[in-house]
Amino acid sequence: MKNNKLFIAIIIALVLGVIFGSIIHYSLPEYVAGFSQNIKLLGTVFIRLVQMIIAPLVFCTLVVGIAKMGDMKMVGRVGAKAMGWFITASLVSLGIGLILVNWFKPGANANFNLDNTSSANDLLTRTNALSLQSFIEHLIPKSIFDAFAHNEILQIVVFAVFFGIALASIGKKGKVVIKLFDRIAEVVLKMVTYIMWTAPLGVLGAIASAVALYGLSIFYTYAKYLLAFVSGLIVLWAVLILVGYLILGKEVWRLLKTIKEPLLIAFSTTSSEAVFPKLVEQLNKFGCSPKIVSFTLPLGYSFNLDGSMMYLTFASIFIAQIYDVPMTLGDQILMLLVLMVTSKGVAGVPRASLIVIVATCAMFNIPPEGIAFILPIDHFCDMGRSMTNVLGNALSTASIDKFENNDNNPTPTLTEN
Repeated sequence: MKNNKLFIAIIIALVLGVIFGSIIHYSLPEYVAGFSQNIKLLGTVFIRLVQMIIAPLVFCTLVVGIAKMGDMKMVGRVGAKAMGWFITASLVSLGIGLILVNWFKPGANANFNLDNTSSANDLLTRTNALSLQSFIEHLIPKSIFDAFAHNEILQIVVFAVFFGIALASIGKKGKVVIKLFDRIAEVVLKMVTYIMWTAPLGVLGAIASAVALYGLSIFYTYAKYLLAFVSGLIVLWAVLILVGYLILGKEVWRLLKTIKEPLLIAFSTTSSEAVFPKLVEQLNKFGCSPKIVSFTLPLGYSFNLDGSMMYLTFASIFIAQIYDVPMTLGDQILMLLVLMVTSKGVAGVPRASLIVIVATCAMFNIPPEGIAFILPIDHFCDMGRSMTNVLGNALSTASIDKFENNDNNPTPTLTEN
């Protein structure tokens, strides 16, 4: 019961958020704007508290993990396994979205006013974020302090890898630094314990704000779209858990139980980033090697966003269906491959998935302003996307940890790390 207190508190906050938001939306419509803006501050405070500790946690754990590995062959081996998993998972996720959007056809015969697309203007002006230049800028930091200031996880990972390798190469001289960073990571993880108790307030604020703005009727308007998308998430979860079961065996069920709080927080706050510190803590508690967690998880947050991947093809084809733009199977497969590449170029860009969709639609002569028809429901779809991203990264980290155990120990168990 003690271990479930936070989980129960989040569930209660989720229910209260729906109730409060509904009361304001339907009974006090004149207060919707003010209430939504003010109650959302609770979610903002929680996410800011988490963002405050992400950079030092990623840096310290990754540097210590690489330095303790010592063997650079192990760093390369784990990195290769991680990227192999990420690429395969991305293709599978994109493929599931492509198949289901063609099966359900949620955009066919949709009753939308095609002239009302003003809400997409902001995104249409930001598609320049999708380029080789933006990818390099988000890959290699021009200043590590700038990367820390903006929580650029991928840039911090790049610097930490070089720093960790250099630290390992100086041998005994680096032990003092390794011990220092190890202790800092312990302190930050202790901070996670305190910060997570503000999660129920963050959940309450995020949910109440969204429901107050849009009301529950939006689920009827987009019923077909949501049904198709939720079906896609269910299929993707089934595939991910099946692969996890094949690798981890029955331990996969214990993993799901261990990460239930990060999953629920990601679902409620629509932020997979907000649960990164908690996910590190829970994966360590599950029995994964801290060295593997600290190396694989930050990479996953940039390259292994399974829920977002599935949504890219789903939303792009949905817009094509709204405008009745014909797309052959070849066109759709080409779109899948384009999305596979371009989605990696906007790591760290706000609302990255929507920007990728806008740019991809333009490439395939699909009216990019059609993104306006997705925006009203995007918050609720993002709840499912974020939760799926967390699941995918947890499974990939635990699986890679198991692969490493198998390579180095003929009779390994996950709990012996």
